[in-house]
Amino acid sequence: MVNPIGVGIDLVDLARVASMLADKGDHAFARLFTEEERAYLATRPDPTGHAAARIAAKEAVYKALQSLPGARGVGWRDIEVTRDAEGRPAIRLHGLAERLAAEAGGLTIQISLTHSSVEAGAVAVITGAGAPPISPPAPPSPS
Repeated sequence: MVNPIGVGIDLVDLARVASMLADKGDHAFARLFTEEERAYLATRPDPTGHAAARIAAKEAVYKALQSLPGARGVGWRDIEVTRDAEGRPAIRLHGLAERLAAEAGGLTIQISLTHSSVEAGAVAVITGAGAPPISPPAPPSPS
């Protein structure tokens, strides 16, 4: 049985990311991205759109994880944006996020990225085979 864990969405302004990268440079890259992500971004002539999409993806996954106890402590580099064997965006978890996924009995993370000339966005859907289903609150009892 597959149980829903969470859904997350995020939208990032490219101009804001360009400004952050110009002001903070390597410090921002080191704080936000894993070594593999930084290596990928270094191959791009203008990494702004690629960095923005990865920031949006990380934030979307972070939001989708919030139904798991302890997920508020997940950091930027605990969520890595990679590519699967067919070139589609994929997520690899590290650190606290990886531990939470293991404690939940394993998670499946679906990620979708999009961008325009001004924004990048991402949607994450997380399901788990071993996690208890998330139940909606019970309706109020009639008085």
